[in-house]
Amino acid sequence: MNLFNIIDNIESVDQEIHDRLNPRRSALKQFLNFGSKVSVAAMPFALGSFFNKAYAQAPGDVKGILNFALTLEYLEAEFYTMGLASAGLIPSGPALTAITTIRDHENQHVAFLKTAIGAGAVAKPSFDFTAGGTFANVFSNYDTFLAVAQVFEDTGVRAYKGQAGGLMGNKDVLTAALNIHSVEARHAAHLRQMRRARGGAASGQKPWITGANDTGIGAVVNASYAGEENITHGGVDITQLMGATRSISSNAATEAFDEPLTADAVLAIVKPFIK
Repeated sequence: MNLFNIIDNIESVDQEIHDRLNPRRSALKQFLNFGSKVSVAAMPFALGSFFNKAYAQAPGDVKGILNFALTLEYLEAEFYTMGLASAGLIPSGPALTAITTIRDHENQHVAFLKTAIGAGAVAKPSFDFTAGGTFANVFSNYDTFLAVAQVFEDTGVRAYKGQAGGLMGNKDVLTAALNIHSVEARHAAHLRQMRRARGGAASGQKPWITGANDTGIGAVVNASYAGEENITHGGVDITQLMGATRSISSNAATEAFDEPLTADAVLAIVKPFIK
């Protein structure tokens, strides 16, 4: 069967399918190039996944999603602001420059989202960055500060990814949200590198997530990484494919794909930090 003819036939009935599937058409084309690596039996499952995702991404409550994002940006902006105001916490030099830049980015995100939402923007809540004492030394111990910052950024990346489908009906807002998403990902990678440079429990930290909770912080942040151990995408177990020279390990498979988080999951994660 010709999969692209099927899509063209559906387009004659559903005029919006082109937007739903673009760039899924190119993704399908790449998928078909796996030919010798993916069994034909897996094709119907993978194809079904593509169509299910296309039709599941109906436009959502745009203002509600933006207020959700604004709450997360408030949290991050306030966290870095308080960190920079804590005398002696952040070493001078590149570390201070990096944290200052990240804070400025978060403040710019807050300003943008408040402008985009308008009169309905939620107010900034009060925060407890110790999470009820779990991170009691967050503003007195630099390593704790970096660890919490990393968890916030890793969570933020997954949060934006989880809400992208609800913004499909407004391409301008979707584009802006994805622009923020990529910057949050850069923050997360940079903070992971900063922690690695510190050594200790974070000496093996990579710029990307490996498996589930790879932070070295412990089970207290497991919820932020739940699902990151997934190795199956489009109905295909990535570890069953062959890489350039060998089979793909579970760690490599999880590093190559990021997973979204639902709004409910994210709110449960940040709830201990909000008074």
